[in-house]
Amino acid sequence: MDRSVTVLAGGVGAARFLRGLIVAVRAETVTAIVNVGDDTSLHGLMISPDIDTVTYTLAESVDPETGWGLVGETWQAIGQVRRYAAANGISETDAVGNDAAGWFALGDLDLGTHLYRTSRRLAGATLSQVTAEICRTWGLELAVLPVTDDGLRTRVTTVDGRDLSFQEYFVREHHGVAVSEVRFDGAPTTAPAPGVLDAIRDAPVICIAPSNPVVSIGPLLAVPGVRDAVEAARERTVAVSPIIGGSALKGPADRLLRELGHESSVVGIAKWYAPLVATLVIDEVDAHLADQVEAEGVRCVVAPTIMTDREAAAALATVCIEAVTRE
Repeated sequence: MDRSVTVLAGGVGAARFLRGLIVAVRAETVTAIVNVGDDTSLHGLMISPDIDTVTYTLAESVDPETGWGLVGETWQAIGQVRRYAAANGISETDAVGNDAAGWFALGDLDLGTHLYRTSRRLAGATLSQVTAEICRTWGLELAVLPVTDDGLRTRVTTVDGRDLSFQEYFVREHHGVAVSEVRFDGAPTTAPAPGVLDAIRDAPVICIAPSNPVVSIGPLLAVPGVRDAVEAARERTVAVSPIIGGSALKGPADRLLRELGHESSVVGIAKWYAPLVATLVIDEVDAHLADQVEAEGVRCVVAPTIMTDREAAAALATVCIEAVTRE
């Protein structure tokens, strides 16, 4: 099978989907448009977690236990940061000095990526340029595009009134606090990175990966022009539900949907994506809800969606492609 495929991607689920997709089609025909709302600056370093997770996964170098970070990682540098913090009474909950508390675990090998990215960015390179350089170093043949080169940051408001960056919510708070609002700071003044709109406009197949629809796909659609481009390509677009049996396999997607007033089910996902996709792939566990999914105006395809290994991910990617091409 040799199809040009563009994937809207964010998080571990997207990385695993892409890992299977480059088995189903030639890697050089794939474009991944990746979330940067999770990006952050810590210890003076520019960190792009979703881009790095995609890169490490496709390079077969991701930590298989966590789904992020590098296999064989060591933690001496951050361990020393935490030693200093403990000796000087700096805790994760301090209003000042959160970086110094070492709450965000940066591995020693991973630091090399952030040091390179930061140095190149300070020298004037765009995030797109640096991402291409890093992917080239890892030998990746697909195109990995940040959705924007501009400042875009996901922030959440908790029910107790705190305003948190995404990483503070996700990592420091272990996404264990209830949320009343999610917003994408900077989105109105951003522009799609070079190649993003072309990749959506020109690809015969567009997939929305099984990513968190609120905080992984939401930031992509908040960049001016991206939602419009996907809506225009609706008949060529298929999404994979990240909700299986009412729950997310990993992360807070199910809780975020409920906390923001949406239904945590494949029917809720169908409602969320109906303006954007003509087809939704749901897991066999939810086959009994297929008619309700189609009542929301999308075609429903039932297939195994749990990506237990690369072969399962490749099979899922093939289902998505064939759902659009009708092969």
